[in-house]
Amino acid sequence: MDLLVVRHGPAEDAARSGRDEDRALTAAGRERVSGVARGLVAAGLGVDRLLHSPWLRAVQTAELLLPIVREPSRRGAVEACEQLALPPSRELLALLRGERLALVGHEPWLSQLVGWLVVGAPEAGHRFELDKASVAWLSGEARPGGMSLRALLPPRALLPPRR
Repeated sequence: MDLLVVRHGPAEDAARSGRDEDRALTAAGRERVSGVARGLVAAGLGVDRLLHSPWLRAVQTAELLLPIVREPSRRGAVEACEQLALPPSRELLALLRGERLALVGHEPWLSQLVGWLVVGAPEAGHRFELDKASVAWLSGEARPGGMSLRALLPPRALLPPRR
């Protein structure tokens, strides 16, 4: 399995509702995620499925990442996943199936997930911290310690150079 673990793009500091889960991407955040999507496509890093947190900024990030989903209109190709708005769990691991999968979520949980999958320990997540709109590319078996880190890609590694 190839797994792309994507942190949501830059979001507003506070939502009108006051609820963290209602924070939206900023205009700069939308632009950054769109550029990351173009970079992933150019690198040939497409996926068959994309799971995202139900929180607004992750939903918006997932929408901007649709170009990396090979058949986005296929049933189950893009889905909200409650477990991506929580610390990593066995329930989340059970959902990691298929050849090519992308996850969109939040820190510190994504780094904990990467630590769990690569090292076998969620507390090792501090070694794999993801900046906003960054991508961790893993491959292997989706079980604790069963995956290898192929690349940790900050947005600048995927965006075209500025002129």
